[in-house]
Amino acid sequence: MKVPSLTMVALLFFAIFVAFQIQLSALFSMIFSSSSSSSSQLSLTLSLSSNHSATSTDQLPPERECSEIKLATQISCDRTSNRYDLCNISGPTVVDPTSATFYVMGPTRSNNPKIVEKIKPYPRKFDYDMMPQITEVTLISGPKGPKCKAHHNMPALVFSAGGYTGNFFHDFNDGFIPLFITVNTIFPNDQDFVIVLSEGPYWWRIKYGDLLNTFSKHPIIYLRNETETHCFPSAHIGLISHGFMTINNTLLPNSKTYLHFRDAIHEAYGNQHSQISSPENPTRRPQLIFVVRTGAIGRVIVNQREVVQVMEEIGFDVVVLEPKLNASLHESYTLVSSSHAMIGVHGAGLMHSIFLRPGSVFMQIVPKGMEWAAETFFGRLGKGLKLEYMEYHIEAKESSLAEKYGKDSLMLRNPIALQKGGWPIELMDIYLKEQNVKLDLVRYRGYLEEAYKKAYKFMHKE
Repeated sequence: MKVPSLTMVALLFFAIFVAFQIQLSALFSMIFSSSSSSSSQLSLTLSLSSNHSATSTDQLPPERECSEIKLATQISCDRTSNRYDLCNISGPTVVDPTSATFYVMGPTRSNNPKIVEKIKPYPRKFDYDMMPQITEVTLISGPKGPKCKAHHNMPALVFSAGGYTGNFFHDFNDGFIPLFITVNTIFPNDQDFVIVLSEGPYWWRIKYGDLLNTFSKHPIIYLRNETETHCFPSAHIGLISHGFMTINNTLLPNSKTYLHFRDAIHEAYGNQHSQISSPENPTRRPQLIFVVRTGAIGRVIVNQREVVQVMEEIGFDVVVLEPKLNASLHESYTLVSSSHAMIGVHGAGLMHSIFLRPGSVFMQIVPKGMEWAAETFFGRLGKGLKLEYMEYHIEAKESSLAEKYGKDSLMLRNPIALQKGGWPIELMDIYLKEQNVKLDLVRYRGYLEEAYKKAYKFMHKE
C-alpha cells in the first residue's frame, strides 16, 4: 500500500483548520448580531416605559419612587355600590385620631403628602340628606405618619355610628346588619379584629356593648375620644350593605343567613335568662306583644284600647310594648323571645321583631302610602327570620288622611301611583307624620283570629 507523503498530510490538516475558522467566524457573527438586536429591543422597551428617548444613562426608577409606588398600591377602594364605599389598607397603618387619618407605614423619604383616598364609612351613600353630616376618614400614603403609641396585632374595622343612630330601626338597618355582613365577608373564618368608630354617640357603645362583643371581644376604639395614635397590621374602612334589611347569603363566603344573625343576638341577650317553657296547660293563652306608638308623631292607633279588648276576647294575653330609647335590651329580648306573636303599626318599634323566635307570628299594620316600606323593611325581616309574617293593609276610611284629603283622593285611593314620581320629603311626611289609624274592629277581627290560630299552634310546639 502506498503511504501518503508528509507534504500531503500537512496540506490536509491546513485545509481542515481553515474550514473550521470560517465556520467559527460565522457562528460568532450570528451571536453578536442576536445580542445587538436584543439590546436594541431592551433599549426600546425602556424608552417606551419611561416615555423618553433611550440613552446610555437609562435606568429603573430610584429606590424612593419604588417605595412610594408600593405604598400607594397598599390602599384600594371599591366604590361601585350605590349604597357604600369600602376601602382597604393591606399593610401596616397608623391612625391619627385627631384628624381621622390613616397613614400607610413603610420606608419613604417623600416630604410631600399624597392624599390617596377619602371615605365616609356609613352605608347610606345614596342618602344625599344624611351623608354630608358623616365624618370623612382620610387614607394617606407618604409622608411618614405619626409615631405609634398603641400597638395592635389584629386588623382594624372602621365605620361610623353617626347618621340615624338612635332610631332603633336604623341602628340595625344601617349598623348591625351591615356589620354582620361585613364581618362575614372580610373575616368569614372568625378572624380577630378591632372595631374602630370614626364617630357616634357615647351611649351607643354602652347600650349595644353586649351585641358588639359578639363580633369582637376587644375594647372599641372611638377616635373622637382618643388622643393617642394606634397602629394595626391592616385596616378595612366601611360597611357592606346588601340593601334595606337584607342579608343575601349567596354573597357571603360562609353562606350565613338572618338566622345566624339572630343567633348572635341570642348570644348577646339570651344566655343570661333561661327560657323555661310553661307546662302543658289547656287553658294557657298565647302571649301577644302589641307594639304601640303612644305619644309619637304619626301612625298612632287612636282606638288602641278597643283593639286590645278584641285581642283579649279572641284569646291572647296582651302585653303592650311602648319602646323607649333607654330600655334594657336584655329585658326587651326576654319579653319578646318568650312570646308567641307581635303586632304593631309600621314604625321603628317593629324592629323588636328581631327578638322573636322562628315560627312566631308577626303582623304588621300597614298605613296608606307605606306599602313599599312595609314589605321592604319588616316584610324581609319577617321572612328572613322564618316568622309567620302577616300584613293588614288599612282601608281609606281607617286613615285619618281621609278627613283632610277625602277617601277618594289619589293620595288614599292609589298611593303607589302617586309615589311613582319619587318620594319627596313633603309627601313622605304626610304619610309618616300626619297619618293616624283607626282600625275597623269588625274587619280587623278576622285577621286577629287567623293570627291567634297560628300563635296557638306555635305555642303548643314549644
